[in-house]
Amino acid sequence: MLVSGGLRAYTDPIMSTQTATTPKKLFSWRKHWAHRFGPAPFLPMSKAEMDQLGWDSCDVILVTGDAYVDHPSFGMAVIGRVLEAQGFRVGIISQPDWQDADPFKILGKPNLFFGVTGGNMDSMVNRYTADRRLRHNDSYTPDDEGGKRPDRAVIVYTQRCREAYKDVPVIVGGIEASLRRIAHYDYWSDKVRRSVLVDAKADILMYGNAERAIVEVAHRLAKGEHPSEIRDVRGTAFMLRKVPEDWSELDLHELEGEGETPEAHKYTSPLRTDENTVVRLPAFEQVRDDPVLYGHTSRILHQESNPGNARPLVQRHGDRELWLTPPPIPLSTPEMDGVFDLDYARSPHPDYGKARIPAWEMIRFSVNIMRGCFGGCSFCSITEHEGRIIQNRSEGSILREIEAIRDKVDGFTGVISDLGGPTANMYRLHCKDPKIESVCRRLSCVYPDVCKNLKTDHTPLIKLYRRARDIKGVKKIAIASGLRYDLAVKSPAYIRELAKHHVGGYLKIAPEHTEDGPLTKMMKPGIEAYDRFKQMFDAASKEAGKEQYLIPYFIAAHPGTTDEDMMNLAIWLKKNGFRADQVQTFLPSPMSLASAMYYSERNPLRPVRRENTEIVRTAKGLKQRRLHKAFLRYHDAENWPLLRGALKNMGRADLIGNSKKHLIPTWQPKGTGVKGSDAGRGRQGQKNGPQSFVTTHSGEGRRPKSTGKGRRPAKH
Repeated sequence: MLVSGGLRAYTDPIMSTQTATTPKKLFSWRKHWAHRFGPAPFLPMSKAEMDQLGWDSCDVILVTGDAYVDHPSFGMAVIGRVLEAQGFRVGIISQPDWQDADPFKILGKPNLFFGVTGGNMDSMVNRYTADRRLRHNDSYTPDDEGGKRPDRAVIVYTQRCREAYKDVPVIVGGIEASLRRIAHYDYWSDKVRRSVLVDAKADILMYGNAERAIVEVAHRLAKGEHPSEIRDVRGTAFMLRKVPEDWSELDLHELEGEGETPEAHKYTSPLRTDENTVVRLPAFEQVRDDPVLYGHTSRILHQESNPGNARPLVQRHGDRELWLTPPPIPLSTPEMDGVFDLDYARSPHPDYGKARIPAWEMIRFSVNIMRGCFGGCSFCSITEHEGRIIQNRSEGSILREIEAIRDKVDGFTGVISDLGGPTANMYRLHCKDPKIESVCRRLSCVYPDVCKNLKTDHTPLIKLYRRARDIKGVKKIAIASGLRYDLAVKSPAYIRELAKHHVGGYLKIAPEHTEDGPLTKMMKPGIEAYDRFKQMFDAASKEAGKEQYLIPYFIAAHPGTTDEDMMNLAIWLKKNGFRADQVQTFLPSPMSLASAMYYSERNPLRPVRRENTEIVRTAKGLKQRRLHKAFLRYHDAENWPLLRGALKNMGRADLIGNSKKHLIPTWQPKGTGVKGSDAGRGRQGQKNGPQSFVTTHSGEGRRPKSTGKGRRPAKH
């Protein structure tokens, strides 16, 4: 039961959000009275800072699991500055000691609400590897120190906020809350968990990019509305006792095709519903006990993700209803510019002194030009959080940020480390017809092929690159974001521009695999698309008079991947002279389609049934996952005993031998092969020799600072 909401939280009527596709402009609200204080150099983290600003209290206090870096790549900084621009006094409690409530009182009692987030990463992904081993570092913490945030930070922080001031509303958001907004498979406890809103007992959950939602809710709370009365804001979730009587339910709990239910037919060829229709998802208790039904539910959720046609969702949790309003309307370009043009200090808070914050170091000279991704890769959670519709900044806003980096950021040497986003080359790419876009339920605009309705003109991006290079004081602009190569080949001019000006010897590329089996489950194009891009890139590099290489990234143990698939990938790697220095093992992140495959062993990319449906096998046991990882590091002598045994069992002993045509040798270097596949590192490639590469999607991060066995996450 909501602490501050009382019984009213379950009985208040819900206004329709389905047709609200033209929202109030983000910066058009009448500012709160405290705007007279103006912007703060940094959002305060202490009472002393509040005193210097002339504040007697904070209107909003944001609690985060990250160090406070006042930069638009850090979620709490964005939310804080957006609220500040609306006239609210915003304080930050960063990485508090969660053992008791006192650290949550450091700024006093907020006038309106606590805003809680685990940080820029899900706290469990941040803390544990794909093998469920403890990480000993945290890139979002000063000096890379691990252990400065709790497991399941959103739940723990919310509980402490309640203990500190039980009558203050709590709003949870950020990626951890967003990806755990409904009943979800949790890899670390290996079970389906309730919505994080239920366990945290917060008043409201905000999912996706929440600027629009947080601004509206803040203004309405400031006008005296109770959290339980705010039921019509898109991109939010809350708890009810029952579905209001003036709403009709579309019950989709039945598996598609079973019994040929009318609901299934209507859903698979989406039916037109009135604006007061809510889609009923199978209850938490049902998906907890039925993996197949979980796969079906995941499919429904992802098909109801287009803000143009998505309907509200409701899911029973015990005796209460979890209600999700439709996804937020994407920010317009002027609104995006407004967010990025705010008064960020563009540095960590001074309290950190000379401490190094790796996540900040990574992005301090980079510029985010857009949000969202329409790629739909099943293992990725970007779409579930940022949406499929690209939100673009204007060219002017981007250029102004580059000039701000040049003029304000210490250590700038003239190199912009990245000009990109979730994907480097989706800037200003969109559906050719807004009407088509508003009714589309495709999970990807580029799989299995690039949609005929997608505009793939890279001219605006080429123009941006050229203008950015012309800025005085800028020597080089690198493109470090992942590149969508099946889109790049649509624009040979873009590839030439990229190769000539924006690649410093190596370019990251992510085919993820070579075999059709896993690629179809990933929703990635076949390896021939990579081959085509490589041919064009190599030609463009030669034309530019440069020797440049692609650095491909691959995933081990993804759902649908067999031992033979990994063997074939290893053969391809050796044939092409690649040696992986670090590798990625599939990690089932909350709410992704690939996680649904992993847990349900069904393919939610297609209708899910109990029988006559596609079964998806996955390497789940530690031994098989290590084998798949070992194939990616076929060159590491520590892996050779494991690989020899596997190849013999697979009937491929012909790959064991001491010539160049063999995958691994028969001999074993002294002192190797005793620690298993996690030990050892590949040697660096030499010019014209084997190339080393590091996977950036891995989540493996740096190697632990200490040796020895890491602990596994506790099962809460």
